[in-house]
Amino acid sequence: QALVQESGGGSVQPGESLRLTCVASDNVDTSGYMAWFRQSPGKEREAVAISSTGGGHQKYDNAVEGRFTISVDWAKDTFYLDMTKLQPEDSAMYFCAFGRWFSRNPEDFNAWGQGTQVTVSS
Repeated sequence: QALVQESGGGSVQPGESLRLTCVASDNVDTSGYMAWFRQSPGKEREAVAISSTGGGHQKYDNAVEGRFTISVDWAKDTFYLDMTKLQPEDSAMYFCAFGRWFSRNPEDFNAWGQGTQVTVSS
């Protein structure tokens, strides 16, 4: 069974930072693209950061451009989302997912984790 696991969420104050971590089991195809999505209650799941797993092609949503960064540690097969200058509107459940090509559509990603909650409030 393919397994994707996120961690690192939490409650922070505006302006603070968090690092989210995503680990995929060996039977997850990580040769294409990975993405970080987020979803707030009553809203659709949206892609905030998408990257080729080699790191050569990255795109960020305008709302997080310059604040969020995807990186990968291949020695650990671990993917990260570094989030800085967090704002209340960044509060959401964050998911990592893997797919074969670049897309902002969640349906194009076929390996998902259960999510990790990020809450930003003063």
